[in-house]
Amino acid sequence: MKWKGRRQSGNLEDKRGMGTKGKVAAGGGVIAVVVILLQLFGGETGQQLAPIIEQVANSQTSTQQVEQRDLTSQEVEMGNFMATVLADTEDVWNQIFSEYNLGNYKEPKMVLFTDAVNTACGSATSASGPFYCPGDQKLYMDLAFFDELKTRFGAKGGDFAIAYVTAHEVGHHIQTLLGTSNKVRQLQSQTNQTGANKLSVAQELQADFYAGVWTHHNKQYLQAGDIEEAMSAANAVGDDAIQKRSTGSVNTDSFTHGTSEQRMEWFMKGYNTGDIRNGDTFAALIN
Repeated sequence: MKWKGRRQSGNLEDKRGMGTKGKVAAGGGVIAVVVILLQLFGGETGQQLAPIIEQVANSQTSTQQVEQRDLTSQEVEMGNFMATVLADTEDVWNQIFSEYNLGNYKEPKMVLFTDAVNTACGSATSASGPFYCPGDQKLYMDLAFFDELKTRFGAKGGDFAIAYVTAHEVGHHIQTLLGTSNKVRQLQSQTNQTGANKLSVAQELQADFYAGVWTHHNKQYLQAGDIEEAMSAANAVGDDAIQKRSTGSVNTDSFTHGTSEQRMEWFMKGYNTGDIRNGDTFAALIN
């Protein structure tokens, strides 16, 4: 991806190099619970709950001493890259929201962290992987995940694999702004676990579709091999691929993100069309 020397977003918070001493009592599991609460109680009620939940989440951590270190030159370069990718998502989605009369695009912030972080969705460790928190409308990224994407999940790697994952998380922000996430949580509360999982799959595949739409509108910065890097990452994190690696078998009813084939298919559909009107994964997947 051609990124050096271009605009960088001012919405990036770099907390790398800021380590803590002391045990974090609330782990990544808190995030899933709080995300559901915030999305179930959307709108004004959700906004009122967010600061309360954040205060509770912060109270779950023990007293910590902050340690700070200088970032390495490689870490600085990665920070610059992430700020450029985030800027690209801002440019594209501001344009799309304007073209489709979706209102003003509220740009999310991105937080880079190492090991652990506190959010409006609770405390999380790097084991949570990259995630989006609707409570504070921020993307949280521990960049060590992308080494694991290659070593543990077998992805090709590369800078555009990182861009794809970032664009996927921004896709969840789009779903929050458009009210999709709140509708999904409401429907999930009215069905059984299998039905809830299907809704989750549709939501995740739509985020992949939005990542493809962003890539379509960002073609001028692509380089040879970029799409292959994104496809390799999507393939590696399919539910079937992960289950085969971890257990040796596949349970389709437990899928929450979609198969490798589905994730690649919906990313490419977004990339080939560039039209958000083609991203109704719910109609395509939910009977």
